[in-house]
Amino acid sequence: MEKPQGVDWTVIILTCQYKDSVQVFQRELEVRQKREQISAGTLILAVEDPETQVGSGGATLNALLVAAEHLSARAGFTVVTSDVLHSAWILILHMGRDFPFDDCGRAFTCLPVENPQAPVEAVVCNLDCLLDIMSHRLSLFFDILLCMARNVNRQDFLAGRPPEMCQRDTCVEGYLQGARAELWKELHDQPLTIAYIPDGSYSFMTNSATEFLHNLTCLGAPEPQVVHSQVEESELLASGSSVVSCLLEGPIHLEPGSVLQHCHLQGPIHIGTGCFVSGLDTTQSEALQGLELHDLVLQGHHVKLRDAPSRAFTLVGRLDSWERQGVGTYLNMSWSEFFQKTGIRDYDLWDPDVPAADRCLRTARLFPVFHPSRALGPKDMLWMLGPQDSGGAALRGWRASWRLSWEQLQPCLDRAATLASRRNLFFRQALCKARQVLEARQDLSLRPLIQAAIHEGCAGPLLTTLDQVAASAGDPGVAARSLACVADVLGCMAEGLGGLRSGPAANPEWLRPFSHLECGDLARGVKALAQERDKWLSRPALLVRAARHYEGAGQILIRQAVMSAQHFISKEQVELPVPGHWVVVKCPARVDFSGGWSDTPPLAYELGGAVLGLAVRVDGRQPMGARARRIPEPELWLAVGPRQDKMTLKIVCRSLEDLQDYCQPHAPGALLKAAFICVGIVSISSKLPLRDQLLCTFGAGFELHTWSELPHGSGLGTSSILAGAALAALYRVVGQAVGTEALIHAVLYLEQVLTTGGGWQDQVGGLMPGIKVGRSQAQLPLKVEVEEITVPEGFVQTLNDHLLLVYTGKTRLARNLLQDVLRSWYARLPAVVQNAHSLVQHTEKCAEAFRQGNLPMLGQCLTLYWEQKKLMAPGCEPLAVRRMMDVLAPHVHGQSLAGAGGGGFLYLLTKKPKQKEAVEAVLAKTEGLGNYSVHLVEVDTQGLSLQLLGVEASP
Repeated sequence: MEKPQGVDWTVIILTCQYKDSVQVFQRELEVRQKREQISAGTLILAVEDPETQVGSGGATLNALLVAAEHLSARAGFTVVTSDVLHSAWILILHMGRDFPFDDCGRAFTCLPVENPQAPVEAVVCNLDCLLDIMSHRLSLFFDILLCMARNVNRQDFLAGRPPEMCQRDTCVEGYLQGARAELWKELHDQPLTIAYIPDGSYSFMTNSATEFLHNLTCLGAPEPQVVHSQVEESELLASGSSVVSCLLEGPIHLEPGSVLQHCHLQGPIHIGTGCFVSGLDTTQSEALQGLELHDLVLQGHHVKLRDAPSRAFTLVGRLDSWERQGVGTYLNMSWSEFFQKTGIRDYDLWDPDVPAADRCLRTARLFPVFHPSRALGPKDMLWMLGPQDSGGAALRGWRASWRLSWEQLQPCLDRAATLASRRNLFFRQALCKARQVLEARQDLSLRPLIQAAIHEGCAGPLLTTLDQVAASAGDPGVAARSLACVADVLGCMAEGLGGLRSGPAANPEWLRPFSHLECGDLARGVKALAQERDKWLSRPALLVRAARHYEGAGQILIRQAVMSAQHFISKEQVELPVPGHWVVVKCPARVDFSGGWSDTPPLAYELGGAVLGLAVRVDGRQPMGARARRIPEPELWLAVGPRQDKMTLKIVCRSLEDLQDYCQPHAPGALLKAAFICVGIVSISSKLPLRDQLLCTFGAGFELHTWSELPHGSGLGTSSILAGAALAALYRVVGQAVGTEALIHAVLYLEQVLTTGGGWQDQVGGLMPGIKVGRSQAQLPLKVEVEEITVPEGFVQTLNDHLLLVYTGKTRLARNLLQDVLRSWYARLPAVVQNAHSLVQHTEKCAEAFRQGNLPMLGQCLTLYWEQKKLMAPGCEPLAVRRMMDVLAPHVHGQSLAGAGGGGFLYLLTKKPKQKEAVEAVLAKTEGLGNYSVHLVEVDTQGLSLQLLGVEASP
């Protein structure tokens, strides 16, 4: 049902019995409101009961009064008015009487469940489940049952929203509306009847330990439930057991039907069946060693005795009753058996004037809370389980202690300390998890943990842990991911303020730590980064800039990892060309059909890449190339142009200073300068001037031209293929021949020197002929291997007849897309990790479609591939491109933007052959497409070609 007009507030009130608990619980509620992103239109309050024995009716009236006070103030009234209650949905949750299995009550009892999709990592308690239901999920009454009612029509049902659902974003409401539509379709015509169940009962979180353990364990489960915990020897946990928010070190056996919560224990420890153990730390581990507990509830409590913090420990049996009754059990035995076994007498537990009917577990002074000469521990209770107390020492120590009954203990419980202790333990195990995930290279996202640390004010310890992992990493991949996680912490600390994460990382204050990393001194580099980071934490703008520099530091480590590809650059000495004679290299473009992004470092060596690409001619031409020759002047002449016979940019380098911007990708001629350095013609760090280097080694200077007939940002691999052409020309002009596979690795190296990054699919696609799959393994050094795909006879011509290129008129911004993808990959966002694996797997299916010569199947591959690209890099599909793809969809088997997307060329696999004019006609009728153009494209079966030409010859 839809909220009536004027209903502006959802109010959730948690009533509690103890005054000191109100502030503690209010903080917990506010943390959850922020963590779950519950709207500002929802008011969440913790309210103290007016009297201890007021009952649920009086507590409800008091809660309504408090709600009226808050809503009246929000509405601008100066006095309380009940009218405001008519404009609010109000849910009152009574904490009820004391709960024997959690000091913070039923609402905050933790559950053995974990939400892997949660944006913030946290232990889940009953209250969290309720808030989640109110925020997202379908309601039994207002969704499932309502659609079966007779007087409800479809339109009203779909438009409505359940009253318990808080205001959320539109995507959630859209999801709910779709779910309600499906419910209406399936259930509306079903008859709704009500059945009475004789002697039926509903039991929810009773005081029975047996029922409580049953709710927290799943005895039929094949594996133990381990949630938000780090367990060194998990094989010792039996199926049907449960571990929540624990840190377990050493051998700890946990038998079926038993539960551990909020414990930091050190083995060897054996906990048998039917046990609940909570709130213990390493100082109490020794007391458990050598024992085997069965059917027991052992809890550690934080208490305040006359404002002094202390610890107390309680031990009861699983079968013991918490009800007030004269007969009962303790430690699963009758009181008489207990007295006989331990030597304890009834006068130790109850005053003489206590009636027999009131002598029960709740009122028995069993639990020591203070000893005059020593600290208390579990041993002060566990001695009752053993054989007869030898010499009576344990009994005397127990009698010498100040003891309280369970009822007397409740007002002394320090719930603030309890929640703080749980929070600290959660983050201790979380830091262990972060270290393990990074060092073991696990595909688990730390983003929710980072968000949790920031929400709870624990960012400092997390940063320290990430620093330690990065500094001690023997693998550049582990170190780079750790630095990326630091960047994530800093970015999240900015809370969406301070500007965009993507941006420059060139502040001179960070040069010192960068220089350590460049020199390979990882430990000093990480330490210097942390020292500099401390100066940038004061406001969001500085946090974002610090995050950029940490990403820049990560790029240095990626660069060093990728440079390992130079191991596979093999060269052969050949005869030098005649001075003045040109070495001319021409190359096709490339079109990627599957697997793109998997070739991008670090994915290429952490996940392993597989990309299927085609070398293609555009409008019948190989659209790019390079030429080089030796010249008499000891200088470097560089030229760049749109065509081989038209150079629009000319640069002369006469000194090393002229080459210093080789690592700035947007500097004029930077790619050509980097090529001279990578081939070894010039050493930028040499003390010899450029003139002397050229004369001493070659006795000449060099002239290098590159050209591309394709527009900037085409998506067809232009820059990488041009780099390959330039390298091939320079290697040959200095008397060295390199194979195409060596050239692929040389381009990888060059692009790291140039600092553009990027993967290997462009040079594989454009330097090698035809249809092929490039692959790299998940290892370093990075090596690329290429497999040629054999297709049926005549299929290449068929493909040429059905393949078209459409230039969208939109310039692609690959670098921004690359930064976003790398950030998501390092965060190991589940959707990105799954999609990356799918890209690699899909490449093999696409290769099979080529082997079969199946055009419709290839079209399906293209369509899926484009969806994968959009998942990998959201925002890569401009609106004008989407409009273009929509109008072309009826005419094609499949289509995708080339490369990373965002603009550039769209390639089509048409249903009918030779459809250039038809496609042009369709696009001409569509408004708002901009300056597009349609081009013929065909598979290039030659790949890179190299020629030696004379001085005057026209290449």
